[in-house]
Amino acid sequence: MKKIFVLMVSMAMSCVCEAQIGEPFIHDPSTVQECEGKYYTFGTGGGGLISDDGWSWHSGAVRPGGGAAPDAIKIGDRYLVVYGATGGGLGGGHKGTIFTMWNKTLDPKSPDFKYSDPIMVAWSENDEDCDAIDPGLLLDPTTGRLWMSYGTYFGFIRLVELDPTTGRRIEGNKAVDIAIDCEASDLIYHDGWYYLLGTHGTCCDCVNSTYNIVVGRSRSITGPYLDNVGRDMLKGGGKMLIAAGGGMTGPGHFGRIVMEKGVEKMSCHFEADYARSGYSVLDIRPLLWRNGWPVAGKKFNGGKFWIESERRGYALELAVDFIRQDVQGRRWFMRDNKEPLKQIPFQSLDDVKATWPESDIAVRMGDYMFRPHQKWQIVPVPEAGGYLDAPYFKIVIEGTERALAATSQREVITVPVFTGAPEQLWRIEQLTDGTYRIMPRQVPGTTEPLALISIADSTPTLGIFDADSDNSKWNLKED
Repeated sequence: MKKIFVLMVSMAMSCVCEAQIGEPFIHDPSTVQECEGKYYTFGTGGGGLISDDGWSWHSGAVRPGGGAAPDAIKIGDRYLVVYGATGGGLGGGHKGTIFTMWNKTLDPKSPDFKYSDPIMVAWSENDEDCDAIDPGLLLDPTTGRLWMSYGTYFGFIRLVELDPTTGRRIEGNKAVDIAIDCEASDLIYHDGWYYLLGTHGTCCDCVNSTYNIVVGRSRSITGPYLDNVGRDMLKGGGKMLIAAGGGMTGPGHFGRIVMEKGVEKMSCHFEADYARSGYSVLDIRPLLWRNGWPVAGKKFNGGKFWIESERRGYALELAVDFIRQDVQGRRWFMRDNKEPLKQIPFQSLDDVKATWPESDIAVRMGDYMFRPHQKWQIVPVPEAGGYLDAPYFKIVIEGTERALAATSQREVITVPVFTGAPEQLWRIEQLTDGTYRIMPRQVPGTTEPLALISIADSTPTLGIFDADSDNSKWNLKED
């Protein structure tokens, strides 16, 4: 954020969009934090957003101090918030200060809600080659040490160490230059590597903003941070993580949310959403890992698929009789006549649906053969709410209302008609390896979170999700 403040506005949305729904209007969001069942993020200018489910957002988060581009992290049972209080005026000068402060809760309605006095941890003067705003925090999971990167496009990105118990800067700790040509930096750790995420390009110019997020990695927290072709971020390197797309331009201010092993999300804002008058909006989507690099996943919006088990490659299907197609008696392999070639029509729903029971039908897995009992339509149900990055979905046989449902026996069946019951609503999340986890919103008779799994090549059921097992993973494939 180059010291240009943005007026936040609200506009109700009810459709399924690329970004979050509700009133997700924010600039320079902090990493999303969960607190007492709700989600929070803070932005430039003070305040921020709250969500009950991670999908629909509204204003109401409270952060004193104003300033620009905060970040937030949970350490133990407290939340540490850091922000840049600029002194150089709107859009000019490098004079700035960065402060930290603590709170026991992020819920402004809680009796425990009270921020500690701000503590200055970094600063810059007008003639410096660094701008002390845009801080990002990392609590190193391997050492327990707390690090903060900061800086903007006009100078270096710098790294300092903070005390994770007080939020103060470690005495005598000298800032280290780790990157240039970016801002709104963030640090994450994954599988023996430290990753520096930086926002490249220009901001605060609505649809003309050129923001994009780039990344480099290092075995050491202090760098050097190199990209995928070995360019140092101190020399302008950086591998692209996410750029404009989906009718939105200018992604910036990366944040990582680790839900559990194998399930990660990333947050950012887009400078301008064409569908919402060009306002800056919060976006949350899957975070994938490929060949040791973070990859921005695509937000899942439903569609027509066959659902493939990662275990064997078989397709989820109705347990109905296999209806043969009439191909005029052809069984030979070699063509030995001059008959013109023609398209054989695929089996249609009308060809077979009269043979299906009208009551509940079990499901199984089998070889995919383009058959109607293997084709599923996944449709968002926005009125049912959602979870962190998406709404709930219904999963029905294409062309019908026959819906996939969980049972009190922890099994899966299809029911004749979708009713919107909790056991017929599904949470579909892309995992860090690109496959999907499919979970019912609620399993009758239990509050235990269960997922669609394969316990044998042909046997789907519900069970505990295991990120290390292909039994828990599914692929959504289009013909």
